[in-house]
Amino acid sequence: MTRSNLTRIAGAGLVAGVLLGASACGLSGGAADSEQGERTGRVAGKITFRTLQLKPVYTSYVQGVIDAFEAKYPEAEVTWEDVPGDGYNEKLVADAQAGTLPDVVNLSTDSFQLLGDRGMLADVAALDTGQAKEYVPGAWEQFKLPGKGDGVFAYPWYVTPEILTYNRELFRKAGLDPDAPPTSVEQFFDYADRIAAASGGQYAAFMADPKGRLPGDWQKMGIPILNGAQDRFTFDTDKAVEWVERMKDLYAKGAMPKESLLTSDDVNQLYGGGKLVFGPGSPGFVKDIKRNAPQVYADTQVAGAVTGKLGHIGIYAQSLGIRKDTEHLDAATVFAQWVTNGPNQVEFSKKATIYPSNAQGLADPYFSDRGDGKDAETVARAVGSEQLKTAALDANTPVQWTNQVGDAVVREMQRAITGEQDARTAVRKAQEAANKLLADAAAK
Repeated sequence: MTRSNLTRIAGAGLVAGVLLGASACGLSGGAADSEQGERTGRVAGKITFRTLQLKPVYTSYVQGVIDAFEAKYPEAEVTWEDVPGDGYNEKLVADAQAGTLPDVVNLSTDSFQLLGDRGMLADVAALDTGQAKEYVPGAWEQFKLPGKGDGVFAYPWYVTPEILTYNRELFRKAGLDPDAPPTSVEQFFDYADRIAAASGGQYAAFMADPKGRLPGDWQKMGIPILNGAQDRFTFDTDKAVEWVERMKDLYAKGAMPKESLLTSDDVNQLYGGGKLVFGPGSPGFVKDIKRNAPQVYADTQVAGAVTGKLGHIGIYAQSLGIRKDTEHLDAATVFAQWVTNGPNQVEFSKKATIYPSNAQGLADPYFSDRGDGKDAETVARAVGSEQLKTAALDANTPVQWTNQVGDAVVREMQRAITGEQDARTAVRKAQEAANKLLADAAAK
């Protein structure tokens, strides 16, 4: 159900959501001060392509994509560099300052904002006005930027949707119907309350993990995260206070493991040990449980994600940005489109538990096949595919909700959930801290 869990387990060996916040001071010159070039129609020149920790597991796949591109466009040459996840944002800052950003670069949410807000990325919507139809709308629109109109500043690459995973046997023990999973945040909390009452401390309902739950839970409850101008956080509402109070009450009742308020790193162990009803909302998690806890896997059921008032889900997406001042704009653009086309994304998705952002790729029968409906991994893949078709921008975590903002909000939520401060004070202080960070970022 929670979005941070999508980043943790988007695919075996795929590192996502591990980026640390980095200061963007001094990001000027180079691409930031240049005008976007125009395409010439000639796909030629040497370009660099940077990915995030795909070697060695996906070396053969990525190199195959590059080789096929170079065979089709013999005047182009791609140099592939793969870097570790740790310190990735810091490396981007250093490269931006030195004027050595790659021509095509793998970006996550924080790194996309880091470069996009500062004018380092090409507007890919302007490079090819017909390209939008190639991608799932919720993915394509995710790479717009506040105040930049209809510009889109990265090509969507692989994506991970939300689903709902749960132990149906523990559902039954709590007196709940496994075929009637929760569909709203409020109902999810009601179920957790019943689970806590029935479990006798033998198992818990879900991981507290406020960083993973926010802002997703609030969006699903209809809480406005930002104002219309997208330059102020506005989540200090009665509904947000209600969320904190419910979390505090459930935490005190044992609906969540106590340690999960600070970390959810042991979620696989707890769920795999039959100590947790709801698992992370990712198809990749189901695959992990199948491999590591087959007995619990046999009791695992999959359903569509909680959507609440939104009626649709957000997605976690990796993207490919193009350096705005690249010397070989055609080669960089066509290569990014090549990597993210339907066939290449389908092949990648079959090697890892991810999904294509490409609409043609997502339509491949591989993603809709439920088999006999009894294997949770197969069903999860189909449910995730169906969820992606209704993904929408307003359900995605806003680019303004950076790691730093999330950390600031979580600190106040943790203090309220443990009773160190009241819920209303926590929400107010969280919004104040978030707006200060937003204002500081805008001033840089």
